[in-house]
Amino acid sequence: MQNPSVSQSLPPIGLLIIGDEVLSGKRQDKHLAQANALLRPKGFALSWVRILGDEPQRLTATLKETFASGDLVFSFGGIGATPDDRTRQCAAEALGRPIEPHPQAVAEIEAQFGDEAYPNRVKMAEYPQGAAIIPNPYNRVPGFSVADHHFMPGFPMMAKGMMQWVLETYYRDHQSTPTVERSLRLVNGHESEWIDFMQAFEARFPELRLFSLPSIRTDGKRHIELGVEGQPALAEQGFQAIVQEVRRRQAPYELSDDAAPV
Repeated sequence: MQNPSVSQSLPPIGLLIIGDEVLSGKRQDKHLAQANALLRPKGFALSWVRILGDEPQRLTATLKETFASGDLVFSFGGIGATPDDRTRQCAAEALGRPIEPHPQAVAEIEAQFGDEAYPNRVKMAEYPQGAAIIPNPYNRVPGFSVADHHFMPGFPMMAKGMMQWVLETYYRDHQSTPTVERSLRLVNGHESEWIDFMQAFEARFPELRLFSLPSIRTDGKRHIELGVEGQPALAEQGFQAIVQEVRRRQAPYELSDDAAPV
């Protein structure tokens, strides 16, 4: 793989989280939160997430779809050597390419495990033809990149450094100013009372993401977190418009814990 051209815009970003153990609830997913923590400081945002089991037909069909979409995809899980790890094989089938040993990956696994690399561990060096390795600083068993998809292990402590490497290696030129959130909490408010304002707000600030998150506390009080996300200067402008409307209506509100005084 080569670095994308600076002139290219970054495609939508998605996550594939793969493993029967995630679907069954035996393991709680940590990749979504970790991926957001890596993406957001670089000004990137996720467009979608899918959780899949290890069933090969569905996994292959999903990968055919995501390869065809042109999206940038980070995939976690299913690249080990046991029979229930099928992501490598399904990626090759989805691309219509043979799966074959990658010499650099073989060398990494041999360097880490010596004679114990054979006969099974070395199978983790088999990728779709044309793939490039993703170095694994944890145990030297690489992941792989192919067709704007980046495949990493299901262990978050391994995937973190590998995903960081991918972002710095392939997408450094796309990094932009991170977005920020500004919000307040309406006390005992109802979303229906704010729909007209929210519609007018979105027409006025089309580049901002407006959000409204209702909640009911243990004491029965209703609250709405009303806020915006976007580039810092515009997000502040949008937030001040919300504050002005709240004050005009004399609606009771609280500042979010991380909000500056208004």
